Amino acid sequence: MARSIVERIVELLAPEAEGRRVVDVRIGLGYTAVQLDDEAAGTAYTFRDDVPGGCNVFVGKRPLAGRPADQILAGLLSSNPIEASVGLAAANALVNRPHPDFFPGDILEAMTLRPTDRVGMVGYFAPVIPELEKKVGELLIFEQSNRPEPGALPADQALSRLSECDAALITSTALINHTIDDLLAAAKNCREVVLLGASTPLCPAAFSRTPVTLLSGIVVDSPVELLRVVSEGGGMPWFKGLVAKVNCRVRRA
Repeated sequence: MARSIVERIVELLAPEAEGRRVVDVRIGLGYTAVQLDDEAAGTAYTFRDDVPGGCNVFVGKRPLAGRPADQILAGLLSSNPIEASVGLAAANALVNRPHPDFFPGDILEAMTLRPTDRVGMVGYFAPVIPELEKKVGELLIFEQSNRPEPGALPADQALSRLSECDAALITSTALINHTIDDLLAAAKNCREVVLLGASTPLCPAAFSRTPVTLLSGIVVDSPVELLRVVSEGGGMPWFKGLVAKVNCRVRRA
């Protein structure tokens, strides 16, 4: 049986995690952050609407701080969204570091887009929507939310309608709720497939056998300040100046 994307991420990053320890974990209302013993940090989205009932939202082993990084990384495989967020944040702390293959810039400029394209967007990325609508023929937005966004279609329609698209932008939170494999299968005929957001692991090898062509995520420049923002419920607008937005090409469109 083929390995899932999250299984491949855990397997690929296991050597990076060996000998490393987690020194801090913050499970904020907007994002989760993990810092390692070499000061590197990573983030992942917190699915706060999906947390278990009661006061104990993290049901895994404690304490988290001080544990081997590979144990925390393995949480990405969990069906519990909080444990999976912590695991993905650990993965990003391991791999989202300055690299010569990473390049800055607007993800829409990095993509190959045409005026006739139909583009599917999984997740509501409000900042890029106006410019994207100017560049393409049609934009279909699929969003899973208790607070529906204007013009968005139900998230479950993505599995049937991405096959109609020429390009796709997919939120990396799909790694946390383990919907990524089905979404990528639906987007297999897209010319360009981008995985984006602050949860994105910048690990091209994990996506080499998938339709993904571009990864767009962040590298944390100021770990201490970022962990404070996460603890205080801050999200991407408050990450400004603390992270670098970067892109990484997996393969040519």
